[in-house]
Amino acid sequence: MKKHEVRGWIEDVGIIPAVRMRSSEDALFAVEAISQGGIPIAEITLTVPGAIRVISRLRTENPNMIVGAGGVMDEMSAQQCVDAGAQFLTSDGLHLDLVEFAAQQDIVVFPGVLTPTEVITAWKGHCDFVKVVPCAQIGGETYIRSLHRMFPHLPLIAAGGVNQQNAFNFILAGAVALGIGGELMPQEAIRGRQTDRIAELARRFVGFVKSGRTYLLARRPVVSS
Repeated sequence: MKKHEVRGWIEDVGIIPAVRMRSSEDALFAVEAISQGGIPIAEITLTVPGAIRVISRLRTENPNMIVGAGGVMDEMSAQQCVDAGAQFLTSDGLHLDLVEFAAQQDIVVFPGVLTPTEVITAWKGHCDFVKVVPCAQIGGETYIRSLHRMFPHLPLIAAGGVNQQNAFNFILAGAVALGIGGELMPQEAIRGRQTDRIAELARRFVGFVKSGRTYLLARRPVVSS
């Protein structure tokens, strides 16, 4: 799958599940459960034991799924992820060498940022999206709305503290996608192998994104010819 196709999938689905699990088995289970709920995307963070092997296995066994790597901080780790088949790279901070590496490899990348200066710096580095993290702790949807007003044409991903109560509002505030972890894949549901519960949560979050976009579309002014 080409870079523009991966970027298109992320834009269309609007949810990037951050899979941070205590074992590779838990990670594989979580990905299967969210995919059953209609989310064909998974970000495997490098804190997962055997994360590179998990990425490789998912890419081999799930050709119709977008699999990426999260928590990538240097070029060496990035290269290992790409060699394993990762289709996108993301970080929790602004690592411009990672952005440059991804550009050279022609792979989707979205670094983590927090301030307006970091947003500008990341975008000038030619990233595909700008991930605002942790956004909930510094104003939540209000902060995303402020950034969106300053940079209306930049694709912002809201991550860190996104839940069922605020997901819809983050979309209204201008986020093109949401990064979601524990609220989508609760640890007790992982331990209990509660596939149906996680799949239902996935469907709910997909619904929040769709309803938010529908609301925004309905509010757009009609331009007469």
